[in-house]
Amino acid sequence: MEALDLARWQFGITTIYHFLFVPLTIGLSFIVAVLQTFWYRTGRHEYLQATQFFGKLFLINFAMGVVTGIVQEFQFGMNWSEYSRFVGDVFGAPLAMEALLAFFLESTFIGLWIFGWHRLPRGVHLACIWIVAVATNLSAYFILAANAWMRRPVGYEINPETGRAELNDIWAVLSNDQAWSTYLHTVSAAFVTAGLFVVAVSAYKLWRNTRYDDTGEVGVVPPKRDFALFRATLRTGLVVTLVAGALTVFSGDHQAKLAAEYEPMKLAAAEALWDTEEGAAFSAFAVGDTEARYNPIDVTVPNVLSFLATGHFDGEVHGMNNLQEAYEEFYGPGDYIPNVFVVYWSFRLMMGFGMFGIAVAAVGLWMTRGRERLPRTRWFYYAAFAALPAALLANIFGWVLTEMGRQPWTVHGELLTAASVSPGVSLGTVAMSLSLFTALYGILFVVEVGLLWKYIKKGPSHVVPDLENDEDESKIPHFSY
Repeated sequence: MEALDLARWQFGITTIYHFLFVPLTIGLSFIVAVLQTFWYRTGRHEYLQATQFFGKLFLINFAMGVVTGIVQEFQFGMNWSEYSRFVGDVFGAPLAMEALLAFFLESTFIGLWIFGWHRLPRGVHLACIWIVAVATNLSAYFILAANAWMRRPVGYEINPETGRAELNDIWAVLSNDQAWSTYLHTVSAAFVTAGLFVVAVSAYKLWRNTRYDDTGEVGVVPPKRDFALFRATLRTGLVVTLVAGALTVFSGDHQAKLAAEYEPMKLAAAEALWDTEEGAAFSAFAVGDTEARYNPIDVTVPNVLSFLATGHFDGEVHGMNNLQEAYEEFYGPGDYIPNVFVVYWSFRLMMGFGMFGIAVAAVGLWMTRGRERLPRTRWFYYAAFAALPAALLANIFGWVLTEMGRQPWTVHGELLTAASVSPGVSLGTVAMSLSLFTALYGILFVVEVGLLWKYIKKGPSHVVPDLENDEDESKIPHFSY
C-alpha cells in the first residue's frame, strides 16, 4: 500500500460522510421556508409548530455540515498539494464566490432567522429563511461547478512555464453544461432526501400513537392536534419527494448523454460495455471478467443504452476496449479503465435505492388522498422509515459513481490521480490523519444522531407551546442553544 491509496480512501470517506448532511441542508432549508410561508399566509398553528420543529432539526444538520466541510478542505493541503497547485487558479474563483457570497448570505440570515422571532416583522422574518434557502442552493451551484470542471475542463489554459491550469473565462466555468446538469441532478436528489426525512419523521410521530386491530388496520388515530400537524408535514414531504424524484430522473437521463459525450469511459464502465456497439443494450445484471475483458453473464435490455446515451435506439456507444486503445494512443501508455465492479454496481444501487424512495412517495400520496386520511396499514410506515436510509445510500452511490468513474483522472485528460498526491507525505502520516478523522467523524455521528433523535422524540411541543386557547404570540420562544 502507498500513501496514494490511503489518501484516496481518506478523501472518499470524508466526502461521503460530509455528503450525508449536505442534501438534508439543501432540501430542508426550502421545506422549512415553505412551512413558514404556509403559517404566514394561513395563520394556522400547526404550520408554526412544524416550522420551528423541522427548523430545529435543520439547524442541527446545518451545523454538522459546516463542521465536516471545514475538516474536508484540510486534505487539499495535506494529501493533494500537487492537485491544489495545478487547479488552484481555476478552483479559487468559484470557491471564493461560494464563501464570500453564498455562505455569507447563509450565515448572516440564518442568524437573523434564529434570533429574529418577535424582533423582526413577520414578512421580514419570513424573507430571512427564504434567503437562507436560496443561498444554500446557490452555494451548491458554485461547488458543483468546480467539481464539474474536473470532468469537463473549460475556460482555462495551461501555463507552459509553471504547468498549472490558469483561468481565462470564469463564465465558461460557471455555465459549463456539466455544471448545471450536475446541479439539477444533485439538488433534485437532495430534495428527495429532505422530503423523505420529513416523511420518515412525520410517519414516526403518527405511527407511535396509532393502534391497530388484529387485521393490521388502523384502530385508533393520534390526538387531533398531532394528527393535523404531522399529516400536513407528511403530505408536504411526499409531494416534495415525488416532484423532486421526477426531476432527478429527467436530469439523470441528461447526465447519461453528457457522459457519452465527455466521459465515455465512465458510461462504458457503468454498463460493463467492453466493445463499441450500435444499438447497445442496457445491462440489467452482469458478472464480468476484468482480466479477459468480457462478461460471461450479462442480462440485457436491447437498444436501451443507445437511447439513453444518444437519444437513438441504434446510436453508437463506445466500449472500454476501444476507448483504452484510443487513450493510449492519445495520452500515452497506462490503464485508463476505472474499477468496473464499483462503477457498475454503484450505478444500479443509486437507481434502485432512489426509485424505492420515489415509489414510497407515490404510494403515500395515494394513501393519504382526501382531507383527513392516513395510511391504514403498518407496512407503509415501515417503508417510510426505510426510504430515508435508502435515499442517503442513493446519494452516496451517486457520488461514488461520479468520482470513481472519472479515474484514473482527477482532472479529465489533464491530471492523473497518481500525479495529484502530495510528494512529501508518507504512508504513516496519511494513516495517522485518517485514523484521527475517522475517530472525529465517529464522535460527530453520535452527536448528530443523538441530537436529532432527542428533538424528534420531544416533538413540536418542546419548541412551540400549545396556543389553541391563547393567541398571545409573545409567548412563543425563539430558538435557544
